[in-house]
Amino acid sequence: MSDASDAGYSVSVEFYDILQAETDRRQAERRFAEAARRARHAVLDIGAGTGIITEVLLTASAAPVHAVEPAAAMRSALLTRIASLSADQRARLTVHPEPVETADLHEIADLAVASNIVGCLDPATRRAAWRAVRQALLPGGLLLFDPPPTDLPTERETVTRLGPVRVGPDLYTAEITREPDQGIIRTVFTYRVERDGHTLRQEREAFHMWAASTAQIAEELEEAGLHSVQAPHADLLAARKPQE
Repeated sequence: MSDASDAGYSVSVEFYDILQAETDRRQAERRFAEAARRARHAVLDIGAGTGIITEVLLTASAAPVHAVEPAAAMRSALLTRIASLSADQRARLTVHPEPVETADLHEIADLAVASNIVGCLDPATRRAAWRAVRQALLPGGLLLFDPPPTDLPTERETVTRLGPVRVGPDLYTAEITREPDQGIIRTVFTYRVERDGHTLRQEREAFHMWAASTAQIAEELEEAGLHSVQAPHADLLAARKPQE
């Protein structure tokens, strides 16, 4: 068994789409497709990962899409996904291989989305990301994102299990756990491949997450010049750059 910690998704990228793509796609369509259809200038996809949400945005919107993904492993999967899209969709996509806080984007988009990323940012980086998003949005532009965890777990707990998904004779599964770790959250993904009831492989990757209350996030957004607004779905938060 291999064990990686904060290794840039080098372990998870192999298993991500087979275990999560369809669920993530349906969730992205529910959360972001309608807002993307209303975008007229561009859409910013922060933490694009393997490109599932990027593809949803390109399909829903006729506007250009900017996909920000600093992890090389995830970006490789993103580009593999994009290779199968139409020439028109590829022509509307720009991939940025750095974090949003260093991408230096200026008033390019009227919509920004961030899925499964805000909780992975430490407080200083999170605040820098809000400032970068404000800079990237046009006046009146909208930010949609899922919030970070609001509390630390008190002990190790199972968050969810993924799969099983069959590939030929093999079953792919994952268990996601989280535990407190010196004031932050350590989230562990344990992946297994089984054949005929026997484990062929077990791989593990751990990530750190930072809890923050909704009030704290709202305060940070205001400090960055983004005003909290009503989100279109209960599992999202939203903020808007003021009209100038």
